[in-house]
Amino acid sequence: MAYRKQRGSGLSPAARITQEIIARLEAGTRPWIKPWRGVPQSRPLRACGIPYRGMNVFWLWMVADMCGYASPFWMTYNQAKDLGAQVRKGEKATIAIFYKSYTKEVEAPDTGEKSDEARRVLKAYPVFNADQVDGLPDRFHPAATLDLIEPEGREQALDTFFGAIPAMLRHQGDQAYYEPSADRVTMPPAHLFSGFDHYYATLAHELSHWTGHASRLGRDLKNRFGTAAYAAEELVAELSSAMLGAELGLPVAHLDNHASYIDHWLKLFKEDDRAILTAAAKAEEASHLLLRLGGHLAAEQADEDPADTQLAA
Repeated sequence: MAYRKQRGSGLSPAARITQEIIARLEAGTRPWIKPWRGVPQSRPLRACGIPYRGMNVFWLWMVADMCGYASPFWMTYNQAKDLGAQVRKGEKATIAIFYKSYTKEVEAPDTGEKSDEARRVLKAYPVFNADQVDGLPDRFHPAATLDLIEPEGREQALDTFFGAIPAMLRHQGDQAYYEPSADRVTMPPAHLFSGFDHYYATLAHELSHWTGHASRLGRDLKNRFGTAAYAAEELVAELSSAMLGAELGLPVAHLDNHASYIDHWLKLFKEDDRAILTAAAKAEEASHLLLRLGGHLAAEQADEDPADTQLAA
């Protein structure tokens, strides 16, 4: 694996990923929080330029951060070779994950009738970051920009994007929240935020909850604050807003999360090593819906089914 300390040799891909995330959370770091400024393309990219989705997004972000990789591109050994490049001697691969579908014949216990049943199994394959590869074309090492000046028209572009999302939105008070019963998002007035990007980053989080309404993606939103189920929904919204931050260039590190969420997340991950994969898949669905409604996706991307989010390169 591509870290300085190897953990979990022999574990399943889900367990290996979950173990690393637990370690980061216990150290006080949310591994899906990343500064977007200066990064030309924030989602991890396959060698062909197609962005990774689902858990691969957060996993490869985390590995890149741990190892100091600056390039967003990841590729297999053979993909590097096909590009006329070479993985440097001694470099360690990390894993990317995908689901492989297959059918299995099963027999009904009561009637003995046989039928084919569709199943999926989680698989992993080794990839290298472009920073581990010599001889790649320059496009695999895009130059970062340190320009902190907002591009002209950016605020208007965000106004247009979020204005296209048909959510019921009101501005009052000093708290941001989503009410499932009223299907309404409440936001403090924009002037109370330190900048329009922070306003929209907070709105992205609340709209991620809004996607879970029964009339949209149908997640369980009827949970009390402080419960494990409430914390799980907060995790989906946080992952979704991180994906939106990557696509729209919004900050996410300032979002205030209750400390009890971390405790619930740690307990959840320790009990179920696939919980983070499930949350990431739901977050992909939520962010995909918002990006489609906001007109950010190309027509062919908008028509994609985000449910199968762990595709291989």
